[in-house]
Formats: sequence, structure tokens, C-alpha cells
Amino acid sequence: MERIAIFPGSFDPFTIGHESIVRRAIPLFDQIIIMIGYNSNKKPFYPLAKRKEWIKKVFENEPKVSVGKFEGLTVDYCRKVHAQYILRGLRTAADFEYERAIAQVNKKMHPEIETVFLLTTPEHTPITSTIVRDILRHGGDASMFLPKQLDIQEFYTEQEES
Repeated sequence: MERIAIFPGSFDPFTIGHESIVRRAIPLFDQIIIMIGYNSNKKPFYPLAKRKEWIKKVFENEPKVSVGKFEGLTVDYCRKVHAQYILRGLRTAADFEYERAIAQVNKKMHPEIETVFLLTTPEHTPITSTIVRDILRHGGDASMFLPKQLDIQEFYTEQEES
């Protein structure tokens, strides 16, 4: 059976920390679907279509990685695409506690789906989409926190309209 993992998130924007988690997970799975979820509690900073385009560009030469979008429960998306794994990155102890609770609820709802945690590399620990978004929002240079395949100028012109 093919090992399919979902890497869910809003990826607003997709950072080098996200990229690192996916690249390190590639040898573990036959397919990784980066699932851009819709979070009703957050107003997106970048349009979903643009986020999807950017992520596809980062992994354009990696046939094991694809990008999807979904609204609803991650475990329901897993069932829809026959994924047996949810991939998550952990930066801090607070991340662990939050992610552990979600993983345990997901396991209770759908016992056949496993959550796999990868620790971020030390140099990526402080990087969050929220911090990168704030740098971009205020015209700072966030290029060191974004995948090198992407044109930093697009991040200043593609923000959602207020």
C-alpha cells in the first residue's frame, strides 16, 4: 500500500521551515500532499490560489509532493485521498502540547490515521508564518525566511485586499 501523508496548514506564507519539514519527510513517504486548509478564525493575508502556486513552484521538481486545498477536518481529507498519515512539524514545547491534543482527537475519530511529528531544525525554530507576515506587512526583507525558489517581490504585491 502506498504511504500517503498530508501536511496540513494555512501556509500564509509558506516558509523555509515548512519547506524543510516536507523535504525531510520525502524519504519517509511515497506521496506528500501539502494541504492548504481554510481556517475560519483567520483572515488570509495572501490569496489561496497564490499560496498554492508558490508551494507548487517550491516543489516543481519533486514528483512525490503535490498541493491540495480543503475546508473541513484534516482526517476527512485524509480519508478522501486515502492518506494514512498526517505530517506535522514541531518547533517548541507549546507546539507539542497543541499538536498532541489534535493528534489524539484525530486518532480517536479515525484510528487508522497516524500523526507523524518532525522536529524543526534549530535554525528554523523561531520562524513562523505570523512573524514572516508581519515583516512583509511592514515592508521588511523576509527573503531569508522564504523558499529561495520564490520571488520576494511577489509577496509585497499579492496581499489580500482589506
